[in-house]
Amino acid sequence: MSNAPVTCEVRYRLDPDRIEDFKAYAKIWIKLIERHGGRHHGYFIPRERPTGIGISFPGVGEDGAGDIAIALFTFPDDEAYLTYREKVANDPDGIEANARFGKQPPFLGYERVFLQPLPTRD
Repeated sequence: MSNAPVTCEVRYRLDPDRIEDFKAYAKIWIKLIERHGGRHHGYFIPRERPTGIGISFPGVGEDGAGDIAIALFTFPDDEAYLTYREKVANDPDGIEANARFGKQPPFLGYERVFLQPLPTRD
């Protein structure tokens, strides 16, 4: 098991008809993650890009899809993340959230990526 922080990005494909449900889902999971030892960095939903902003690397970059939301959270280490997973499964609010959103999630799909920071100082 690693002692390095566990940072997770979850990228959701939104259902445009269920944005309010997604906001309710996000609010519950922020509370659950923080209750069980994590630091939630927030949920981010699409917005219009600022006027007059172009792509920094034309021909390589492009604007992303307008139906993607991102959540980002961190646990101190693998053990803390695994403990959270165990505790949230037995937490009354976690059980309620899974019952409410489990069969009909307020998103069309998601992908999860575990991340580590790059050193920024020599």
